[in-house]
Amino acid sequence: MKSALVVCLSLFLGLIVIPACRTATEPPAEPLSSVSVIPLPQSAKLEPGSFTVTAQTAIVFAPDDESAAEAARYLADKLGAAAGAQFSVTRGASAPGPGAILFKKTADAAPGGESYGLQIAADGVVLEAASPAGFFYGVQTILQLLPAEVFSGKSMGVPLTLPCVDIQDVPRLPWRGMMLDCSRHFFPKEFVLKYIDFLVLHKMNTFHWHLTDDQGWRIEIKKYPRLTEVGAWRVDREDKHWNERPPQTAEEKASYGGFYTQDEIREVIAYAKSRFITVVPEIEMPGHCLSALASYPQYSCSGGPFTVPPGGVWPILDVYCPGNEGTFGFLENILGEVCDLFPGEFIHIGGDEVDKATWKACPKCQARIAKEGLKDEEELQSYFVKRIEKFLNSKGKKLIGWDEILQGGLAPNAAVMSWRGTEGGIAAARAGHDVVMSPTSHCYFDYYQGDPATEPLAIGGYLPLSRVYSFDPAPAELTPDEAAHIIGAQANLWTEYVPTTEHSEYMTFPRIAAIAEIGWTAQDKRDWTDFTCRMDKQFARYRRAGINAAESAYGVRFNPGLDPVKQTYGIGLETDTFRPDIRFTLDGSDPVAASPAYRRPLVPKTTGVIKAATFVEGRLAGKPSEVQVVVHRALGIPAALAFPFKDRYTGGGPLALTDGLRGSISPGDGRWQGFEGDDLVATIDLKKAKKISRVNVAFLQRAASWIFLPSSVEIAVSSDGQSFEPVQTLTHDVPALSPEPVVKEFSVETKGRKARYVRVHARNIGVCPDGHPGAGDKAWVMADEIVVE
Repeated sequence: MKSALVVCLSLFLGLIVIPACRTATEPPAEPLSSVSVIPLPQSAKLEPGSFTVTAQTAIVFAPDDESAAEAARYLADKLGAAAGAQFSVTRGASAPGPGAILFKKTADAAPGGESYGLQIAADGVVLEAASPAGFFYGVQTILQLLPAEVFSGKSMGVPLTLPCVDIQDVPRLPWRGMMLDCSRHFFPKEFVLKYIDFLVLHKMNTFHWHLTDDQGWRIEIKKYPRLTEVGAWRVDREDKHWNERPPQTAEEKASYGGFYTQDEIREVIAYAKSRFITVVPEIEMPGHCLSALASYPQYSCSGGPFTVPPGGVWPILDVYCPGNEGTFGFLENILGEVCDLFPGEFIHIGGDEVDKATWKACPKCQARIAKEGLKDEEELQSYFVKRIEKFLNSKGKKLIGWDEILQGGLAPNAAVMSWRGTEGGIAAARAGHDVVMSPTSHCYFDYYQGDPATEPLAIGGYLPLSRVYSFDPAPAELTPDEAAHIIGAQANLWTEYVPTTEHSEYMTFPRIAAIAEIGWTAQDKRDWTDFTCRMDKQFARYRRAGINAAESAYGVRFNPGLDPVKQTYGIGLETDTFRPDIRFTLDGSDPVAASPAYRRPLVPKTTGVIKAATFVEGRLAGKPSEVQVVVHRALGIPAALAFPFKDRYTGGGPLALTDGLRGSISPGDGRWQGFEGDDLVATIDLKKAKKISRVNVAFLQRAASWIFLPSSVEIAVSSDGQSFEPVQTLTHDVPALSPEPVVKEFSVETKGRKARYVRVHARNIGVCPDGHPGAGDKAWVMADEIVVE
């Protein structure tokens, strides 16, 4: 939403500006929050005045209330670092007098014990809670109300002034989590502790620690030392793309990796506990376990030998053998040590992406199916999960796994983490199982968060801050009783493409703020514009804390559309930040602070390039964005589709094929419209018969993403929209399994033929071809623009 200020750029280098209904800096319909706290409290009322913390400020908790002591000392340490002074924490009277910060025990009517109340007045501060966690969360709010310099961890010479405010707060969901994958790339213990503090900053309470996978085993197991002697190490292929790394040869030594000793794990758990964060370990099974099988191949179906893969593995064929009774003894011994280490309620077992082909060919697995009276390999997986659950239950633990554990029947007491959309979570909730919602569409932080052309290499996908924030983990189709089983929301940072701690921070921030607010703040109180306003100060906190937060939210998006009143086509410029100062150019140069300011949608008159960037107080924020705009006869005319595009790749919606914007080699750039398994059949009505000289349409091939060029493209024209005359059918010679992304243009000369309707029929190859990891799966066909000249 842009400013109400009007800029009268009627004509500028081939573009004109048209009026818009709302603009990026226009005030929101609802008033903004009075306090800049993330996640947004349940209620916050700003009062006149302020309270300044000084070295003489007493921090007091009641003599009989040890529940507040830890939080009080935590606050004293933070204030002391910021003030360059030492703050004392004392047991004192319930009313210690003016100028104090008082921690006061109160009854808690809210379930979960995480609520708090905070009253800041000119003569002192009162923090009320019923539990240590409630006090701790109240302290996080106090810190956010102070100047951002507090987060530097050192004295910055600024007054420690708090606004007078009355806050009552309680979280929405009991599981508010982040997952860090330490298997694909190993991160030292010190960074894990730092990552836990990232969760603290956002009032999150669950750290999901992905400790084992094909590419690395990261947890010491005393009974099986080879898991870390062998499974924790792989050959160094960091100079190659994740999916193009050849396996280890006999002459090579595995030297890349690492693991956590049990003492280090205890240290992490204790650190997290002191910050009211539960650590949930993930020990993958029955798939994603090559690091374990490289160490102990006898628990596979084939017997090996195996090496730890240095990069991508697909399909997941080398898995644990459930036909071998010894496999269960092996896993129970591992999980026994894990249960002894981790005091939390849940143990995550993964359970995802198991290709059953190995089990189908394994005599032991087939004998197990026959002996147990199982229907098929899906039920064999269910048998596996149920046995593991029974063991975990005997240790006082609950099993949680990815939604594939639903296959063949869910274990009786298991919880589900729904990642392949929300459908698995909905099914589990309806069956009475607890669910943590974590769909790829909103919660996978290894996806691009900005224009791929300006971002570090990522696994794919497109997940900007705004899309994360749009997620509601409680689907509307659930009844209140069913919705009560949605216990949490969680984001996941998978690290195939995240090799360093700095990159981990970049991918986590600022999106962690959005997932935190989703889990904490009631759905009816969340507002995107208000959130972006509060994020201005949150970004300042990140900078002061030295966090390598991405500035992708400042990146400019190009959003073509039609004026709802005049039906005039224009290209809007927007970001995921509050009232951005966007500057643009049309001559190919990068924008500077003095470039023209964006105020209204731009109407292109000639083909060219738009570049745009956001500036904060004259400083370039993020990176410049650019888009090639093609002006043609069909520009801004929605295409009628015989088959609908899929939500995963909308390309921007109904105008995607005629919006003038060309796509890049990445399907995650938001400009490709995708059809899964279906043909693209698009008809454009030019409203009246016109002479047409050429029809051009580009398609993307990215085999690694199941995206292929069409087998053929037919261009046809019509005068009545009923009877179409084919102009030409085009084919190509690009191999379907070409490893490199390809953008291929299909162009037809029509020699001035007159027609009102133009139809493009691109034939999908249907399914991924033999030799592809997804052979037999539905294939995608993707187009970016149908250009009619």
